[in-house]
Amino acid sequence: MTVETVQELQALKKVGRVVALALQEMMNHVRPGISTAELDAIGEKVLVQHGAQSAPRGQYNFPGATCISVNEEVAHGIPGTRVLHPGDKVNIDVSAQLDGYFADTGATLIVPPVSTQARRLCASAERALEKALQKATSGQPLSEIGRVVEEEAKRSGFTVVKNLCGHGIGRSLHEEPNHIFSFYNPFEQTRLEKGMVLAIEPFISTGDELVEQAEDGWTLKAPQGSLVAQFEQTIVVTEKEPIILTALS
Repeated sequence: MTVETVQELQALKKVGRVVALALQEMMNHVRPGISTAELDAIGEKVLVQHGAQSAPRGQYNFPGATCISVNEEVAHGIPGTRVLHPGDKVNIDVSAQLDGYFADTGATLIVPPVSTQARRLCASAERALEKALQKATSGQPLSEIGRVVEEEAKRSGFTVVKNLCGHGIGRSLHEEPNHIFSFYNPFEQTRLEKGMVLAIEPFISTGDELVEQAEDGWTLKAPQGSLVAQFEQTIVVTEKEPIILTALS
């Protein structure tokens, strides 16, 4: 989607704030002893309170309102009876639809106590997202986003997941561009344009570069059990800094 009117931008900001609020509320409740189903219910309550609907459930019949992935799970984890324990890595991904517009956000956190490696991994993933957002300006090659993400991962002693990526968003959950990779793709010729709506989400790994689908048909796992951190924002491209739709501040 490309934003063309003030009304479209306001609608996107509205749904962006809702998913950000849901994510924040879920993160506030991450603690030992809580189940992923309980966390999911907390997120869904926020969505419902604001008149929004879960995007993965509505578009793909996903068996949960949000995606919650723990430890070796990298993405699309199904909320359920799994209980969180001290030291667990938890990724929460919230996407929703409101009045025909979509937004997507996510974050990774560790249930205390936090190991040095996990802290470094999450910090690297956050830096990767910040650097990616700095490259999200009109006229910039799309491939530059992947380049700075990959450089950040290598600089920190980590790798990137190559078969998970960000995407266009706006009038549906997944739109063109279909692939915003976490690595440099020299064959990518797309250039960013003013008004483009993107979900940018680097995946930084302690080792595994490819994920595999679990038997449940949804969850994506690191086959060697690597930890993977992801942070995500939905943005609108401008000639300068992007408009971050999913930021609360």
